[in-house]
Amino acid sequence: MIPPVQYARNGPVHIAYQIVGEDPIDILMIPGWTSHLTVEWEEPTFVRFMERLTSFARCVRFDKRGTGLSDRPSGVATLEERMEDARVVMDAAGLERGAVFGWSEGGPMAILFAAAYPQRTTALVLYGTRPCFVRAPDYPWGIAPEDMESAIAELERVWGRIPMVHLAPPGNERYRSWLLRYQQASASPAAAVALQRANWQIDVRDILSTIHVPTLVLSRRDDPVGPGPAGRHLAENIPGARFVELRGGDHTMWLGDMEALVGEIEEFLTGTRHDGVSDRVLATILIADVERSTEHLVRLGDATWRDLLHHTQQIARRYVETFQGRDPQLVGDQLLAVFTGPVRAIRCAQAIQRDAGSLGLRLRAGIHAGEIERTEVTLSGISVHIAARIAALAQGGEILVSQTVRDIVAGSGLSFTDRGVHTLRGVPEPRRIFGVIQPP
Repeated sequence: MIPPVQYARNGPVHIAYQIVGEDPIDILMIPGWTSHLTVEWEEPTFVRFMERLTSFARCVRFDKRGTGLSDRPSGVATLEERMEDARVVMDAAGLERGAVFGWSEGGPMAILFAAAYPQRTTALVLYGTRPCFVRAPDYPWGIAPEDMESAIAELERVWGRIPMVHLAPPGNERYRSWLLRYQQASASPAAAVALQRANWQIDVRDILSTIHVPTLVLSRRDDPVGPGPAGRHLAENIPGARFVELRGGDHTMWLGDMEALVGEIEEFLTGTRHDGVSDRVLATILIADVERSTEHLVRLGDATWRDLLHHTQQIARRYVETFQGRDPQLVGDQLLAVFTGPVRAIRCAQAIQRDAGSLGLRLRAGIHAGEIERTEVTLSGISVHIAARIAALAQGGEILVSQTVRDIVAGSGLSFTDRGVHTLRGVPEPRRIFGVIQPP
């Protein structure tokens, strides 16, 4: 469930914020360039990141003014105004003191906050960031001044139309599609351009020596925004700061080796690290989605389709709970859920299909039983991929299952039809697939 959005007021401007988690350590999260408090929860990798972070901390996160769900006043806010917005959010959330966590363009704001309010800052965590974003004779990282105007023109051209290259992992079309929606919701093209120009004016290098709270600087070695050498330089200029360089080149926190990043934060703030404990278990995986969802979107329009999807997700969540499923992941028109037995998974899929059919939607479903690996924050294993490949073979209103499922449910009263042997993409050997014969 998406945490409720609340509002803190700084003069006439309302700042949207969320409180996530209940653990005793408090973290004020300062976002990067743009953000959107609710759309982010549509992305499973972000959800897993937040679940891992809140396994040891209570997080207060907000949309900066001009972005996401916060007010969008005319003009671009100064860094000082944004910092005051962060303080107001802390007050509204009841955080007297807490760790301040800034990433990407949120880093300079976190630096300024820690320097201005040391009495309210227990620690400072910086990731993938720099104290300034424009190259200078004494600072070799960032955009060259002569390239700024062409970069602005390109940004205005692609914003809301093409996902930003440095934020979108290659080959992952599902993530790229979500990222495009996320960027459209978080800021308009004009707002994105104005924010970029404002960010390029930031330079807090002179403030670094005034920070006197415990500080952790994290960088992924090949991060295009805050690469390892830039992070090391940043840490060297903050008194007593600890620097950790991580492998990889993903700029976004919840992509790449997320566990390594969050593990460093946990150890820094708590003194201990509890890596996600792996638990390999036998389970039944149900994956379902809406047939011809793009056609529905075009026919109904964004708003109506969004409402219909929300209703469908509520139906799915209710039946997963009814049939004692767990780990439901609902992203757009897709459902993934885990069950202790395949009969429950099949009955759940039938119930969801029946109620979705009353809304004019046809769901296709795939079910497989096998070993999965569950940690505190992730669900993985070849069995998950097999279930997804089986679901992709189904038509609307169909439930396809693996032979493993058909064999396990023998004697349950369920009937099946043999759909032949199929080679599933990315799966080592062919699999025999069966269709569930639906009741009249």
